[in-house]
Amino acid sequence: MSGHVDEFSVRVRGQGMVEITSQVSEVVAANASGDGLCTIFIPHTSASLVIQENADPSAQDDLERWLARLVPEGDPLYRHTSEGPDDMPAHIKAALSATSLSVPVREGRLLLGTWQGIFLWEHRHARDSRRVVVHTS
Repeated sequence: MSGHVDEFSVRVRGQGMVEITSQVSEVVAANASGDGLCTIFIPHTSASLVIQENADPSAQDDLERWLARLVPEGDPLYRHTSEGPDDMPAHIKAALSATSLSVPVREGRLLLGTWQGIFLWEHRHARDSRRVVVHTS
């Protein structure tokens, strides 16, 4: 498959969602003049990507609280704890969400819905940046 691959870093401040729609849109605008597909990938095992509402931050807050309740830190079943109590929960949260997303592109623009944004979802407490890879075709 032909296309263009680019990447950028995202500054994170621990657990939570960081909207990256504008960074992805810039890559697409610079490299996809027609119709095609944009694939966004995060090469990490304790962070993920989601498409979610970007108009009301309470939607993101509710998702974060719900996932924290579903996958609590400190569960005695976890054996993978060498990097701290948030390590294994972060891996589970990433497995339950997505490490890649595909978004259609028309005339060099992402075809997201009115209230949709692309978010990097950090699942660790003490991270400072993550890499995001964008492929346009």
